[in-house]
Amino acid sequence: MSNLKVNVAGVEFKNPIITASGTFGFGREYSQYYDLSVLGGISTKGMTLAEKAGNPTPRITEIKSGMINCVGLQNPGVDYFLKEHLPWLKTVDTKVIANVAGSTIEDYIKMCEKVSVDGVDMVELNISCPNVKAGGASLGVDPKNVEEVTRAVRDVCKKPLMVKLTPNVANIADNARAAEAGGADAVSLINTLSGLVVNYKTKRPILSNNHGGISGPCCKPVALKMVWDCYNAIKIPVVGMGGIMTYTDVLEFMICGASAVQVGAANVFNPMASYDIVKDLERYVKEQDLDINDLVGSLIANGGGQCGTTCG
Repeated sequence: MSNLKVNVAGVEFKNPIITASGTFGFGREYSQYYDLSVLGGISTKGMTLAEKAGNPTPRITEIKSGMINCVGLQNPGVDYFLKEHLPWLKTVDTKVIANVAGSTIEDYIKMCEKVSVDGVDMVELNISCPNVKAGGASLGVDPKNVEEVTRAVRDVCKKPLMVKLTPNVANIADNARAAEAGGADAVSLINTLSGLVVNYKTKRPILSNNHGGISGPCCKPVALKMVWDCYNAIKIPVVGMGGIMTYTDVLEFMICGASAVQVGAANVFNPMASYDIVKDLERYVKEQDLDINDLVGSLIANGGGQCGTTCG
């Protein structure tokens, strides 16, 4: 019989479609377009201990086949979320993933303590933020730091813990192994790729912060490869994201090893994107009489050389 339900780290989602952090707010704005209960889950806007205004504008612009942003984690702070947004989210029949960020390990510990409450089904650790105690280097770049921050929050986080991995590393599989060693219940990837856009007339960067994070369809081949790499490196579930625009993209991510997916930039381009993907996926699964879980990791790799770069 056809089935769309998936299980990630003990959390059952009615379908594998989760809206990605940073592209869906806390869901309220999108609820005017459709019933959010059709979604498998919502990953909240990345939250910090205190309110953040984010970077000055301009902080988002389109690029070919995608977008680039330097929003800077604008958010109302975790206490405001718990008081104002979480009670509303609890009325929506979908899973809630609290995305938390910080500039020190101590920040992450406090955040995970705060969001380990009723109504939050899972915590997503955004470790792509600058670590102020390490001179601004991201906690998510060095596998040792990935393991350290994961282990530090594991004891205080009372919810299933998912670590969101940055692609801007030498080998993302090493970072996935580090998250698993630190006690993560799942990993999600990829976060945005680092990039720069320039106005040739002014000879200046277009974004106020000079560089930013690239997302959208242009990221998909990179994301698929990294999902496959991590799926083959760890035993915990992988949640994939990066350029998912249609239901066929979802199928490809699951074939590469994703147990569920997150839809990000597509929500910015089309507020109905996640709804459309769910409905198209429902139709496909029924037509094929498919259990969606049977796709996970079913990629049939071709034989041949192992060269990972362009070969002449």
